Amino acid sequence: MYVLRCADDTLYTGYAVDVEARVRVHNAGTGAKYTAARRPVTLEASAAFSSKHEAMSAEYRFKRLSREEKLNLISRAADMEAFSRLLREELGMGG
Repeated sequence: MYVLRCADDTLYTGYAVDVEARVRVHNAGTGAKYTAARRPVTLEASAAFSSKHEAMSAEYRFKRLSREEKLNLISRAADMEAFSRLLREELGMGG
């Protein structure tokens, strides 16, 4: 799961096997309609999960947070491992 910051300061959340490649696709304007009109995008945070189902569940739960809650969670994570741990804790996803 990954979180992008768009040029207009909005956030976009998605999931991908190769996050860096997906960011390049978004910046090429072919990743999603939402990001195509808001380029360039930068990767704010990403988290690894053991299955597509877990990643999609985290994405769904993260999207339901307020912008303030999302930014707070991102700012508290120093790296991908910390972001993964915080997501699991904050979103009630277990270990």
